This record gives sequence, C-alpha cells and structure tokens, in this order.
Amino acid sequence: MNSDDTVAVPLSGIAPVSDLNLLRTFLAVYRSGSFTAAAGLLGLSQPTVTAQIRSLERQTGRELFARLPRGVAPTPVAHDLAARVATPLDALAAATGQDDARDERAAPVHLAGPAELLCTRVLPALAPLAAEGVRLRVAPGLTEPLLDELRAGRHDLVIATFRPRGRTLVAVPLMDEEFVLVAAPVWADRLGHGLTGEGPAALHAVPLVTYAEDVPIARRYWRHVFGSRLSCPAAVTVPDLRGVLAAVVAGAGFTVLPRYLCDAELASGALVPLYEPEEPPINTGYLVQRPGRPDNPDVVRVRDLLVDAGRNW
Repeated sequence: MNSDDTVAVPLSGIAPVSDLNLLRTFLAVYRSGSFTAAAGLLGLSQPTVTAQIRSLERQTGRELFARLPRGVAPTPVAHDLAARVATPLDALAAATGQDDARDERAAPVHLAGPAELLCTRVLPALAPLAAEGVRLRVAPGLTEPLLDELRAGRHDLVIATFRPRGRTLVAVPLMDEEFVLVAAPVWADRLGHGLTGEGPAALHAVPLVTYAEDVPIARRYWRHVFGSRLSCPAAVTVPDLRGVLAAVVAGAGFTVLPRYLCDAELASGALVPLYEPEEPPINTGYLVQRPGRPDNPDVVRVRDLLVDAGRNW
C-alpha cells in the first residue's frame, strides 16, 4: 500500500475518512501541537497542512483543532480520532518502510529551562542517558519565551517555573523549590540578632544581590514571610543565580536563593541563613511538553527520568 491508497476508516459519530494522507497530516498536527511544526515534520508547507486539516474537517463534519494565538488545541473529537488511527498508521508506516523510528531514536532531544537548574540538577540526572546513546540539546532561558518556542516546535521539553496557561501544553509537577534568605558569615555576625529584633528593616544597611533589577525572588520572599513590600534596591545584579551565589559567598551582601542551589554552601558554613520562617516560600517547577505522543521515543526516556529524579530534588 502506498501513500496514494485510500481506505475508509470508520470513526465513532463522524463520517468515515478514506484519505490516508489527510490522516497522516492530522496525526502530525495532533502530536506536534501546531500546523507549522507539523509542516516541518512532514516536509510540507504550512498552507498545505492547513488546507489538509480543513479538508479533513469538512469530510468528518467536525472541528478537530481549536485555533489559538500560538499553535492549536485538539478537540475531544481529535482525541478520539487520534486514539483510533495512531496505532494503525504507525504500523502501516513500519510495514511499508516509512517508519523513521531508527532515525527518531538518533535525533537529539531538545530540552530547555532555567540555567541554574539545568546545570545543577538536570544534566547530572540525565548523564546515564547520554552514556546510552541519547543525544541532548540543552538550552537555558526564561520560562515565557521558552514556552513560546515549545509551541513553535523548537523544543521537545521545557522546565517551567510556573504552570503554563491554555490547553496546548501538558505540564506535570517536577519539583518544589524552597527559598532561603542568606548571606556570608561576616554579614550574619554584623547583624547579630537584628533581623529577629528589628525585622527586615535590619537589612537596609546590607547590599542586596539579585539576578534582576526588579528583584522578583526577594520581593516574593518579603511578601510571603514578612507581609511587607521590599523597599531596598539591588546593589549587584547578575543574570544567573550561580553568579549571585558566588557574589554572596564572597561577601557582597545578602540574597534569596533556591535551597537546592546553595545546600552545599549552607552545609559548609560558607553561607548562613539569616531568617528561618516556619513556612518558607515554595515555588513549583513543571515539566512541559506538547500534547500527543512524541515522535522521538528518546523524549519519553528523558521525560520519565526527569520526573523520577524530581521526586528527590
């Protein structure tokens, strides 16, 4: 059977579909999350993919995808259609020599997320897969643009610092970050018990080190722990929390860091917690991918290993 053959595929509640090309295109869109990404997978133009999906929707008499500002979201009808045709189409591709599974396994897995988490937790966890032949392409970045790039098909998986909005992406909780207020011992000695006595005002004389001018992590800590607004400006900004950590260990001032990033320094005494609230601020990180079965089976291996490793982070 070649790509021009037609077979009527009966589907519950909708008209039968006889064009396998339309079904292949549908499955590519369903799995990739966008017409543009599907076009790249199929070697077609984006207008061709759009036209084929419209033709399939006319044949079935049902809407298959909700068009969103970025990408598409499968409707319940699309989920039902994908469940019915995915296995037969994959088997047909394998039987006719069109299965690219061997190449897919060799394709790199594109993973993106916060640089600090990637370097300190993610890459060590994934080291065994690299030794087994899994190819990784890792990109650091901020969550919002990385999610946009995920929708566009540039990444397979993204570690996000918040749960993405909308229906085009699937997110599972990966880890909880606990934030700690820290400084080098020299500053802790100068403050003495000032923080417990005077409250956060005692830190006004200490330089604040942060990764951005708007001090988002410290502002959140202040709201959650002290119930007030942080008023001191940043003295040093470094757009990488590892740089913030290095500066504070060297005595530049105080900061708020994820505990996983400074555990070793706290254990060695290079950093001292300035305040230990009963309920420290917690932020949940998420592992995000587009809906549908990934075309590259190594994506599943990376995803499952990260989810398993995240339970111990």
